[in-house]
Amino acid sequence: MENESVINKRITDFSKKVDIIQTILIFLVSLLVPTFLGEIITKIFGATSVIGTNSQIIIGTIVNIALITAAINLKGWAKIIGVVTMPSIATILGGYVFGTASTYMVYMIPAIWLGNFALIYAYKFIMLGKNKNYFLAGIVGVIVKVAIIFAFFEILNAFGIFPEKLVSTLQAAMSTTQLITATLGVIISFAIYKLEK
Repeated sequence: MENESVINKRITDFSKKVDIIQTILIFLVSLLVPTFLGEIITKIFGATSVIGTNSQIIIGTIVNIALITAAINLKGWAKIIGVVTMPSIATILGGYVFGTASTYMVYMIPAIWLGNFALIYAYKFIMLGKNKNYFLAGIVGVIVKVAIIFAFFEILNAFGIFPEKLVSTLQAAMSTTQLITATLGVIISFAIYKLEK
């Protein structure tokens, strides 16, 4: 039951109307950003521009902001599971973030879900459950998230799931890029957290 109560913690008890609006906004960001933002960036700035070539960092950072905001503001398993699962499904369906590698990302969905949940749970458990520092929760969440995703990738890679020509790209996406986007998400979400306080 302790885990159940942690999932139901949030920073403030919002009114039902505010809760519904926040939930809808976070869900929309989690679904639409991975699905469409990559294509929008490419069309506006070009695929070879600095912004175009770094679209994965932009999209990943926004998704991590949504995950952390959900951890702090939303409660209940249904909402948390929705936010955890939506971005990776949208990324695969959109196919923009990883391009031709997106089809191989299907194998990574369970790890991405676990990693996203680990980030949310770190905030729920450390910050909201134990009343510890925002950044301590962020550091633990980022480390666990990246470790889960990268370890899962390496296990699948050991079985030869991914084509050799994509391994280095996917390896960077599942390690360095995950670390950068989750860290940026923690930093930027702190401003949102402070505004809400």
